[in-house]
Amino acid sequence: MSTFYLLRHAHADWAPDDNYPLSARGRDDANHVADILQQYPISAIYSSPYPRAFETITPLAKRLGLPVYLDAELRERRLGNNPMEDFLAAVEATWRDSSFAHPGGESNAAAQRRGLAVLRRLQVQHVKDQIVISTHGNLMALILQGFDPSVDFSFWKSLTMPDLYMLILDQPGEVWISRLWQES
Repeated sequence: MSTFYLLRHAHADWAPDDNYPLSARGRDDANHVADILQQYPISAIYSSPYPRAFETITPLAKRLGLPVYLDAELRERRLGNNPMEDFLAAVEATWRDSSFAHPGGESNAAAQRRGLAVLRRLQVQHVKDQIVISTHGNLMALILQGFDPSVDFSFWKSLTMPDLYMLILDQPGEVWISRLWQES
């Protein structure tokens, strides 16, 4: 049995280059996430290389004395080359057709394959361990959809910054998904 804590990064003030840090509110929430997760026997922490994801999990890593392993495959799903005039409509289009990608973007199907490949690799690498993965809302939702087909655009829209889910994968193929905490 493998346990993953899937963490959507905390609040950050958007910037066009994807390398923006957490906001003051996001830093406070990152400490709250650490309060919650430090009660579990976490043995490894992985993060998207984007600062907002890395900074969200850093307080927990410091408390537990664990390194944060950056994994480029946990990066945000690229929506397209240019800022979208209607961001929500652009995201919804990718959820309506998982193979659709805006010009220069990544389809939901491709992002989901990438995210699930990370989980499979970590499941083999950390047998019976409890692992935190700090990532982004779209990739987190797509990973969860790989185990629960009811996860959809509405689910993605309901995610908060941060948001935290526990995913337990049992050997015979049984899966348990539960929300541990959401920012209010």
